[in-house]
Amino acid sequence: MTDKVEITHLIKQQAHKLGFDGCGIARADFLEEQVQPFTQWLDANYHGDLSYMERNIEKRLDPRKLEEGTKSVIVVMLNYYTDKKQPECAPVVSKYAFGKDYHFIMKDKLNLLLSYIQELAPQAKGRYFVDSAPVLEQVWAERAGLGWIGKNSLLLTPIGSYVFIGEILLNMALDYDASKTIDPCGKCTRCIDACPTNAILPSKIINASKCISYFTIEKKGHIPDDVDIKNRLFGCDICQDVCPWNRKAREHTTSGFKPLANLMKMNREDWNKLTAHEFGEKFKGSPMKRAKYTGIKRTLMHLNKKDEPTDNC
Repeated sequence: MTDKVEITHLIKQQAHKLGFDGCGIARADFLEEQVQPFTQWLDANYHGDLSYMERNIEKRLDPRKLEEGTKSVIVVMLNYYTDKKQPECAPVVSKYAFGKDYHFIMKDKLNLLLSYIQELAPQAKGRYFVDSAPVLEQVWAERAGLGWIGKNSLLLTPIGSYVFIGEILLNMALDYDASKTIDPCGKCTRCIDACPTNAILPSKIINASKCISYFTIEKKGHIPDDVDIKNRLFGCDICQDVCPWNRKAREHTTSGFKPLANLMKMNREDWNKLTAHEFGEKFKGSPMKRAKYTGIKRTLMHLNKKDEPTDNC
């Protein structure tokens, strides 16, 4: 099969059959408009302890340097929103970590999608990624017409911002989508106003070193005493919770994202009593394993020291 329009249609059709909530395709190219913002972000040390952001800059700005021969960037998204809630006053876990680790779920689906493409076109070669390579995912998703980057730097889509992003770098030219150039935020500053640590800066810039997700997941060592993480234990959804785009968010349909029963039952006392063995058993296959047991206990100590479950608890 050589008709790129037909192949593109079939790829998108298969992506939806696999359960993805969106699939767009962009021409692989050098992201020239990202050079200055990204280098200035690094120079300002907004990446904090995330030293890996300083590496592979050329590959980050040009997927053709990451995977030789790449002509197309196929971008998919998968909704993970749920209205299920933890017990009142429990240390808050980000919605994306309620269920199984999205890396595995997304990669399984991307592997199936790439295999399907190779059935259509045996000459097709590609690699797929989910947070596992130097790829500016939100930028490519915007270029592929899946949504728009908001003031909180997240991808805002017609179904909200609670979406995971993955991509396939493919050595075939396809029928490319046009990015939708609108301002998704207008004069709205709800995410900026709601961020407790003032991590959201003008011009869609995030000072990651002040972000609650950074403190609760990525940062090594203790959390500074003067940092108010608002009863967050793992990650942070505050800027998404207040975003008007998420009024349209709907319950996900991916079984692997079903909230873990253990997690949804735990109150503040349960978390404080949690042992390393219990953590390993209860959160097997969970994104929370990234912070490790020591990271979870570190954050709990910070919360207990500040005595900040919520204003009403």
